[in-house]
Amino acid sequence: MNLQTIGKFIKEQRKLKGYTQSELAEKIFVSEKTISKWECGNGFPDASLILPLCNALEISANELLSGKRLQGEEYKLEAEKNLMQLKSQEEQSYKLLLSIENVLGYMASIMFFAFIAIASLLDLELWIRIVLISVGFINFVIALHSCLVIEKDAGGYECQLCHHKYVPTYKQILFSMHYGRTRYMKCPKCNKKSWQHKTSKKN
Repeated sequence: MNLQTIGKFIKEQRKLKGYTQSELAEKIFVSEKTISKWECGNGFPDASLILPLCNALEISANELLSGKRLQGEEYKLEAEKNLMQLKSQEEQSYKLLLSIENVLGYMASIMFFAFIAIASLLDLELWIRIVLISVGFINFVIALHSCLVIEKDAGGYECQLCHHKYVPTYKQILFSMHYGRTRYMKCPKCNKKSWQHKTSKKN
């Protein structure tokens, strides 16, 4: 997707409908500044705003993503192209989230053990030792929770028995045995447990 092209298209369609930026903003319940940002190519509507914007401008979501009016065979070709681009962007987002998870997990672990080492090796009063270990532990728990949320939401898992792809629950992620990004869980489709691999795709 080319944000500059899409922004120019939004502006053209808005003017064809005879709307000011303020009037269009009121129709879809956003600020005038948001419309300006889209039209300048500095942003793109959230998923929840795409349909309201398309309805207000009387265009299709496919035309919005393409940044132009489409007809006949071109509509179908552009739809396939846009779908592939969205899938690619989604997979890149998953990979970025998983990278953040790794960094967060390593940093929290290092911090936790560093606080324990400081509390154990330095000549400190008991209450200071307790505070250091408590702070390290609390940070570690918060980071662990964040990592598990990312692990659950960034993509899904694939059952090795029936090859069903799905997003597990937080409870499944929390209590499943695992090594790396492979977890021993029950598939919601075949109801059998297996070592399931992380995948950037989900059904």
